[in-house]
Amino acid sequence: MKLKMIAAVGKNNELGKNNDLIWHLKEDLKFFRDITINHSVVMGENTFLSLPKLLPNRKHIVLSKSDKTFPNEVVVFHDFNDFLNAYRNSDEEIFVIGGGMIYQLFIDYVDEIYLTEIDDEDKDATVYFPKFNKELFTKDLLCSHEDNGLNYNHVLYRRK
Repeated sequence: MKLKMIAAVGKNNELGKNNDLIWHLKEDLKFFRDITINHSVVMGENTFLSLPKLLPNRKHIVLSKSDKTFPNEVVVFHDFNDFLNAYRNSDEEIFVIGGGMIYQLFIDYVDEIYLTEIDDEDKDATVYFPKFNKELFTKDLLCSHEDNGLNYNHVLYRRK
């Protein structure tokens, strides 16, 4: 399997608050859709519950410790190692889409990280993207945007 990660972060690695995104940037949401479409997405239970609906044209994989019932279309794993073993020999590209604890679990396993780096901060953030050793990755600026006075870059980090 090829593990990839996608997230939007502020200057201090802020990801979210109150189980929601901090920034709702039109071009960034389109970027997320374009990158993840026709791929599997893996997330934690809270991230899944924050979605307004199942994301079209994506296979949903949820890591959850709870016994909550999920829609039949969702593949659920209760153990991280069970997920790794199930997909270890797969050719599939799988995108890790959150939340904070899930990013932390996967950070040492991913081949690529698509980060939207937002030139802003939120002192009230409750969830943060994990710090990672950027020396282990090459960094490519994919594009830059401005939305209502807010500048941000789409960056791809590839493991060396």
